[in-house]
Amino acid sequence: MAYIGRMGSIFNLLVSQREDNRKFIGLRKGENQMKAYVELAIGFARTGVTGYGGGPSTIPLIEFEAVKKYKWMTEEEFIEILALANTLPGPIATKMAAYIGYKVKGSLGALVAILTHILPSIIGMIALLGVLYSFRNSPIVSGMVQGVTPVIGFMLLEMAYRFFQNGRKGLGFQKMAILSAVSLLFIQFLDVHPGILIAISLLAAYIIADRKEKAAARPTEVLVRKEKSS
Repeated sequence: MAYIGRMGSIFNLLVSQREDNRKFIGLRKGENQMKAYVELAIGFARTGVTGYGGGPSTIPLIEFEAVKKYKWMTEEEFIEILALANTLPGPIATKMAAYIGYKVKGSLGALVAILTHILPSIIGMIALLGVLYSFRNSPIVSGMVQGVTPVIGFMLLEMAYRFFQNGRKGLGFQKMAILSAVSLLFIQFLDVHPGILIAISLLAAYIIADRKEKAAARPTEVLVRKEKSS
């Protein structure tokens, strides 16, 4: 009887330990999920607050958070998302936040990313609007603007260089240089919207890839027909 009692105690201990392990695993999963939301909130709050000058200036900041700091995606994925986002209406930074948030944690992640990106800057703008308006002609404020502008320009230039390097790996230097020159001509001098140019490029790339795939499949189809006929 004592032996049976000891076995029963051991069994109860194992059951209790298993339940504790399940609770621990559940807590760890909950912590990991919450951590992802917290990282989204912190990352996009930073891009919203420090994104001086509007949408384009925030792109390098978003890329730093998504690719380098939190590693939500690769640099190639970021370039593809940026190209697709430019074809859609609306602010580029908000579209990027929505897509990245959705990729990380679904619909709720997209909502968290969008709200944390826009709310801090909105609150700050409302709170400081009167102060900024009062000092709009101040040489100090003007000097601050002139001091920040070159930094933003360098960030955009550095990102453009890396994008060019990635494109060169896939297309080659000559094709990439020609496409860059054509894009500059249409956007800067002919005032064509970048979204239109990106949409045309995506359509052309799809047509070329589809033709290459069909051309590669033709020899296989011919070989199968010869085997069937023989």
